[in-house]
Amino acid sequence: MTVIVRDLRPDVRADAEGFSHVRRLAVPFMLSTPESVLHSLTHSHPDARFSQLVAEEDGEIVGTAQVSLAHDSPEPGQGSANIYVRPGRTGRGAGTLLLRTAEERLAGLGVRKIFAWVLDAPDNRAFAERHGYRASRSAYFLRLDLANGTLPPLQDPPPGVDLRTGADFAGDPHPVFELDAETSSDEPSDIGTEFTDYEAWVEETWRHPMLDLELTTVAVVDGRPAAFTVAYTDGSGRYATAMTGTARAHRGRGLAKLAKNASLHRARAAGCTEAFTGNDTGNGPMIAINKWFGYEIGATEVRYVRELG
Repeated sequence: MTVIVRDLRPDVRADAEGFSHVRRLAVPFMLSTPESVLHSLTHSHPDARFSQLVAEEDGEIVGTAQVSLAHDSPEPGQGSANIYVRPGRTGRGAGTLLLRTAEERLAGLGVRKIFAWVLDAPDNRAFAERHGYRASRSAYFLRLDLANGTLPPLQDPPPGVDLRTGADFAGDPHPVFELDAETSSDEPSDIGTEFTDYEAWVEETWRHPMLDLELTTVAVVDGRPAAFTVAYTDGSGRYATAMTGTARAHRGRGLAKLAKNASLHRARAAGCTEAFTGNDTGNGPMIAINKWFGYEIGATEVRYVRELG
């Protein structure tokens, strides 16, 4: 059996399909489609130097890697390499070859600190630690059974608050961008985020093929977005929360909870059967909110870091 690693070819449909297939098998709590794979490759910010690698074993894609610079962080020299190998095809060299290729690429770009998400399983963690990585934090994948579960009842917005959909901002998404920029900078993370490039955000985020504007929900106060929940769907009944947040001036009023509940109710009415989200394991308030919705923890992912010499 021969394993090779190469770049994903954006003009070959089978590459995107194989990449997405491996991601869905390896991480069933994350949404992936061939269209989203190609979008990430062709619409990521140029400064991210984003690339996607595939590991082939006798012509079949069995592993993937997403490699990028943390270009929107105030601290230079940071990058990420997230590697997944198809279940049943591990232990045959694909992961090691993907990691070595990713590290060499990032080192060549001046990266001195590499971050990687690793599913919390003994073999996975041993692999990361054997290659010089140390655990820094962790996060939960959560799943909600929309088809058979019971959502909290819908609530009317308080006076002065309107609930709108992302589609209501299709003509001018700049107010949503401003809210996204503020809330993203406050998210628990080991890489700080400061993004100010509106045009790049439109290309990469607002035009993402899985972004569902009808299910994305925005709480508006005095004509400005104050809280939101961003919804992704993959066309097969799966729904994922890509981001939920509240502007600093409006926190503590339950606006994000209100928006997310409205979005989940509409998602179920639209035929979605499963909902997914993720939380840092230390984010107790958000975990409690998601349990209130009916989410259950499905898996844990550990953030690892390696500092290059």
